[in-house]
This record gives sequence, C-alpha cells and structure tokens, in this order.
Amino acid sequence: MLRGFGNFLIKELKQLVRDPKILLGMIIVPLVMFPILGGVMGYAVETAKESAVKASLVVVDNDRGEWSSTFIKFLSETGVKVFLENETVLNCEKIAEILSRYNTTQILEIPEGFSANITAHSTNRQIKASIRFYGVLVGTSVFQNVGSAVVDTLISQFNRMMAPDVLYAEKATVIKGEVKYGVDPAALSSLMTAQSIAMPIIIMILITYSVQIAATSVAMEKEEKTLETLLTLPIDRMAILFGKLSSSIIIAAIGALAYMVGYGYMMGMLMGQIPQEAAIDLSALGLAPSFLGYLLLGLSLFVTLLSALALAVILSAFAEDVRGAQAFVGYIYPLIFVPAFALMYIDINMLPLAVKALLYAIPFSHPIIASKAIVMGDHLTPVFGIIYSFAFTMVIMYIASRLFATEKILTVKLKMKGFKRRGAKLSEEV
Repeated sequence: MLRGFGNFLIKELKQLVRDPKILLGMIIVPLVMFPILGGVMGYAVETAKESAVKASLVVVDNDRGEWSSTFIKFLSETGVKVFLENETVLNCEKIAEILSRYNTTQILEIPEGFSANITAHSTNRQIKASIRFYGVLVGTSVFQNVGSAVVDTLISQFNRMMAPDVLYAEKATVIKGEVKYGVDPAALSSLMTAQSIAMPIIIMILITYSVQIAATSVAMEKEEKTLETLLTLPIDRMAILFGKLSSSIIIAAIGALAYMVGYGYMMGMLMGQIPQEAAIDLSALGLAPSFLGYLLLGLSLFVTLLSALALAVILSAFAEDVRGAQAFVGYIYPLIFVPAFALMYIDINMLPLAVKALLYAIPFSHPIIASKAIVMGDHLTPVFGIIYSFAFTMVIMYIASRLFATEKILTVKLKMKGFKRRGAKLSEEV
C-alpha cells in the first residue's frame, strides 16, 4: 500500500468538489443536460409512434376487380386507415391534390389488370401483380420517415396469405411536389437519415474544439501574466480585444472552410459505397445543396463559430488559469450539445412553439437548421439564422468592449479571488 494515499485522495476530492467551477461544469450541468436530451428523444420517439398510428393511406383503385377489392379489404383489416379513390389517373398535379385533400403522405395505386394478373399467377408463376406506391419525403430527421416501409410489410403479409411472390410494389417518391419514379422512399429516407446524424455531430465537434482552443489561448496569457501586462501598456484596449477577436475570426474561417471540404469528401465517400444499381443521385433529385446552398451553409457556420469564439474569449478572460477557463467554457457546452442532439432526432417544425422559439434563440442551433433547410430547398431560413447569429455576436462584442474599456474586468476577477480565498479558508477549517 502507498503510505498516505487515502488521506491525500480525500484531500484532493474535497478540493475539487468545493471548486464551484468544477462542481457546476462537471456535475450539475450533465445532471441537467442529459435529462433534457432524454426528454427530447422521448418526445421524438413518441411523435413518430403517433404519426405511424395515425398514418392514413389513400388507395386509388384503377382495377375495380375482385382481387383489388380483396386487397383493399385486407388493408382495412390490418388496422390501416384507408381512403378510397376510384379510377383516377395519377400525375403530379393529381397526386398533390389527393395528398392535400386527405392530409396524408402515402398513396397506393392499384393499376388496371391487377386482378387478372393475380388470377393468371395460379397457372403461370412468372406473371405477377404490381401496385404503385407514392411516398412523400417529409424531412431529414432520424424519426421523420419512420412509416415509409409500412407498405413493404403489408405486401409481405399479403404474399404470405395468398402466394409467395404474387405481389410486388413499384415505388416512387414525391420530393418538393415532384414525383420521382423508381426511387424507393425507404432507401432515400435512410440516406437522408445518415446525413441528419453526420452533420450535427461534425458541427458539434468543430464548435467544441474551436471554443477550447480559443479559451486555452487566453488562459495561457492569464497564467503567464501577459494579459495584465498588456492592459497596463499605453495600448488601446480595444486593439487588444479586437486583435483576439480577429484571430478568432481567422480560426472560424479556416474551420468553416475545413468543414465544407470535409463534408463534400464525406458525401462523395458515402455515395461511392452504394452499389451502382442501388445508388441514389441526390443532385438529380434536387436534394444536393446548390452553390448558393453551400455558400449559405458555410457562412452560417462561420458566423456561429465567430459567436462561439467571441463568447469563449470573454469567459476565459475572467479565469486565472487554463483549468478555470476550461470550466467556464464548459458552461457553453449544453447550448451546443442539446440543440445538436435534438435536431438530429426530430425536425424543428414538429416541436411546440415554445421549444421551437428556444432552439431558434440559441445561435449554435442555426448551422444544423440551415443544413436541413438547404437540402429541402429552403434558403430563407439560413439567411434568418445568419442575421440572428451576426446580431448575437455584435451584442457579445459590445459587452466585451465595455468590459475591456473600464476596470470592471479587474473588479470581477478580484471578486472571484475573494471567493476562492473564502473557499480556501473553509478547506483549512475542515
């Protein structure tokens, strides 16, 4: 046994637990953050379940035969809410009209000759009946399109009841009001889900590392007393502040550029792993960001990084060492992690108004919101996020300039020293 190890361990634990920065950043914040994340994910799962239960299916019967009636009856018996349309020619306009009228995202067409093909299948196994399924791409979140594979399950059940391979589905996806034939909604949804997971994680890591670098840089000057020396020199304090913020801007620009290059490479690798016969060309479907979309996404990320770095510089200026700066910056992490995980699992438009407003108020949410909006062809939302994040950054910089222009920053530091001394006295008494 190591002599004195137990006593020294207890002393170190008491010292760490009594440090309010560590107590709040390492214990209190996770205890609050993870229940919030659990609530968000639970809400997302519950919403997806409710959507699946309430999902309705419009069946367009263009066959009007005995077997089509049997198939429609089978669908009703499985618990699916079925709306019936008879002898309707489906084109883009008609599909949009039916979807709007019944407030649904799925249409199943029974084509002419359906009953004849099922009857002929009993004598010739090569003859099969087909149905045409139209599914709407609703969003890019993980649970957004959870009901897109329901029709496959129904067809499988019908085949088990009738014959192993009597029925198959020809699939099409409705994207931004246009029908894309031959595109499986489930496969497209899986690809979009992969993006919805990858983008928030990459953005979250990028912002977190950038904030840590900026905070460490300022904290090292605090430890070496360089910042105090600079404040006593006949140099405009605004020059010191804006010099640090300018370096943060350069870091933000490099980070945004690296993200865009890495994101493009990731998408290329992802698409390259898909077999040629099953590959989905997102550009042809209008789901790949345009040049304007990439520009808005990069600008949104740049402005958000700038706001995070400016906030990190200000917070770390009140710390006395690197550990204190990291603890202060840790208070920002819930504002980064919670929106990232929340928007990964659920679309922001599905949230209650109060929660939606809260996420919009957090500037670190906007790059993720922008990435989802751009894919769906919405360029107005990223512009709003850029304007808001820029205004947020300007407010932070104004507060920082007021602090650096006066002696308030030194006063706050002295108060923290006093608090630390009181903590030390308490430790000695114990």
